[in-house]
Amino acid sequence: QVELVESGGGSVQSGGSLRLSCAASKYSFSDLSDSRYCMGWLRQAPGKEREVVAHIDRSGITRYVDSVKGRFTISRDGTKKNIYLQMNSLKPGDTATYYCAATDNCDDLGRFGYWGQGTQVTVFS
Repeated sequence: QVELVESGGGSVQSGGSLRLSCAASKYSFSDLSDSRYCMGWLRQAPGKEREVVAHIDRSGITRYVDSVKGRFTISRDGTKKNIYLQMNSLKPGDTATYYCAATDNCDDLGRFGYWGQGTQVTVFS
């Protein structure tokens, strides 16, 4: 069992920044095979499908959805159990509920594995 808790959401004016944090607890590497490990951020806006925003794998390789490249940065701490999403140059289109997620395979992020309760990000113009 893995528990993921997000924090750092809020309301910000267009062009502003926010930093999301995710803390993984009740977490043992036996829950997710240490040889395959992926954590990341999903988001879902009202009336839209959930999408993977960014993820980071065991090797530290990161991937981003095209719409956030150059604006968002995913990172993690040395324990690999806490990840962050630095969001700069925010746009109204970034408004959504953001979820932290963890799974064995980055291709499965958001479909299988674990995710948190979400934190709301609202960007106003």
